[in-house]
Amino acid sequence: MTSFLKGKTILVTGGTGSFGQAFTEILLREHDPYSLRIYSRGELNQMLMAERFNDEDHLRFFIGDVRDSQRLQRAMNGVDFVVHAAALKQVPACEYNPIEAVRTNIDGTVNVVDTAIDNEVEKVMMISTDKAVHPVNLYGATKMVAEKLAVQGNSYAGERPTRFSCVRYGNVLGSRGSVIPLFLTQKKSGEITITDERMTRFWLTVQQGAQFVIDCLHRMAGGEIFVPRIPSMRLTDLADAIAPEARKRIIGIRPGEKLHEILLTEDEARHGKAFPEYYVIEPEHKFWKKANSQNGQPLPEGFRYTSDTNDHWLSVEDIRRMLNST
Repeated sequence: MTSFLKGKTILVTGGTGSFGQAFTEILLREHDPYSLRIYSRGELNQMLMAERFNDEDHLRFFIGDVRDSQRLQRAMNGVDFVVHAAALKQVPACEYNPIEAVRTNIDGTVNVVDTAIDNEVEKVMMISTDKAVHPVNLYGATKMVAEKLAVQGNSYAGERPTRFSCVRYGNVLGSRGSVIPLFLTQKKSGEITITDERMTRFWLTVQQGAQFVIDCLHRMAGGEIFVPRIPSMRLTDLADAIAPEARKRIIGIRPGEKLHEILLTEDEARHGKAFPEYYVIEPEHKFWKKANSQNGQPLPEGFRYTSDTNDHWLSVEDIRRMLNST
């Protein structure tokens, strides 16, 4: 079947990051876009990415910051689809530099919304995080606001064709800021630090995340928050998968950290739908047409999707296989 992305021009903000690299790999291999525009601040990362993919026919690199609306205006001209992945996402860095986090994650999203509407981009998908749900740190708070901006962008678009949606998922195996590099380093010393033995997290690979975004970009009507049905893991099991012989030292939960993660709250469930491989949180706004996700099953009263009550868990062997596959 012909891909809906074939012959299209797609822009990815923050495109040199872990997600952007995986997204680019899938698009070039399977979807034959007319042009894939990588928008990011780092010239070195763009050079390395250009060398890795070696595809001058499809790849275009734009140096720019989402804080710069004029540069976004130029980069988004003639674009069909936008995937907004640019963000400051290191929790400690956002706590120490809160104004910078707001300028990138909130003001930058405002610029993406405005520029997409002005250029009549067909679809915009914003990448969010489980940290946006009941946020306890600044990073999560900025992504919660960014979700609201993206969803309500559909009202700002009015009669223009641009539609906005979000994908919200959990920790990504192999992404920047993952705990895995820390555990691999600590393995050499024979001791791994664990914040709390009870800690659980949602987990998926960066390739799974990128494919989910592509699938949702296809199915979106505008206004939805898509949540994949993904497995949970225990932090202690991750440590055992990486360094089974290492001693574990408990150091306590860090500031801004949760014991368990939430991807869908009981309040969101009241206007949510379940599908075999994902959930959809429908917007509570007049622009939303109820027929857009009529095939989904309503969620039961009180339903919440949390990493500690999940019905799908990764074993130590499952985690080890995932680590070996990346």
